[in-house]
Amino acid sequence: MFLGHPVDLTCILRQVSFGILFSVAVSCVLAKTVMVCIAFRATKPGSSWKLWIGSKWPNSLVLFCSSIQVIICMLWLALAPPFSEVDTHSSQGKIIVQCNESSVIGFYSVLGYMGVLAIISFIMAFLARTLPDSFNEAKYITFSMLVFCSVWIAMIPAYLSTRGKYMVAVEIFAILTSSAGVLGCIFFPKCYIILWRPELNARSHLLEGRHQ
Repeated sequence: MFLGHPVDLTCILRQVSFGILFSVAVSCVLAKTVMVCIAFRATKPGSSWKLWIGSKWPNSLVLFCSSIQVIICMLWLALAPPFSEVDTHSSQGKIIVQCNESSVIGFYSVLGYMGVLAIISFIMAFLARTLPDSFNEAKYITFSMLVFCSVWIAMIPAYLSTRGKYMVAVEIFAILTSSAGVLGCIFFPKCYIILWRPELNARSHLLEGRHQ
C-alpha cells in the first residue's frame, strides 16, 4: 500500500493498517513481558500471582491495548482522513502525487501511542532483566524495544525533511528496520541455540541455570 500511485483509499488504509498491526505486535511483546514478571512472582509459595497465570490475562491485555489504537485511528478517519494530493510547489518543474495525512495530530497520535506501548514494555523488561537467565526473555525484549524506539525516533526528523517518494521510502525503511529489529532481537538468540548450540537446549542445562 505504500508503493505505487497513491489514491485516497490507499492513503487511508496504509496508515491505519500500519498503526493497528504494529500496535498489536507491540502489545503482544508487552503482554509477554508482563507474563515473564508474573511467572517469576508466582513461583513463591502462597503467592497470589498464581491467579494471573494463563492465557486469559495476556489475551485481554493485547485486546485492550490494540483497541485504544483502533479508537485513535477511527477518530482520525472520522475527523480528518488522509487523502491523495498533487504537489506542484515543493520541486520546481515537477508534479508530485503524494498522500496528505490531513491531520498531523492524528498521525503523530498513532505513532505516539505505539511509542508509549514500546516504552512501557522496555521499562518492564529492563526491571525484569535480573531474573534467572535460563527462563528469562526480558533481556531480549529490552533490546528489541530499544531498537524499535530508536528507529522511530530517528525516523521523525528524516520524515519531516523529505517529500514525495522519499518520504514514503523513509517510512518503509522505518517499518522494515523496526520489524527486523524486534523479530531479530527476540528470535535470533533462540535460533542460534537451536541450530548451533543444541546442547544448551537441554533440560539439564535449563535446570542448572535456574538453580544458579
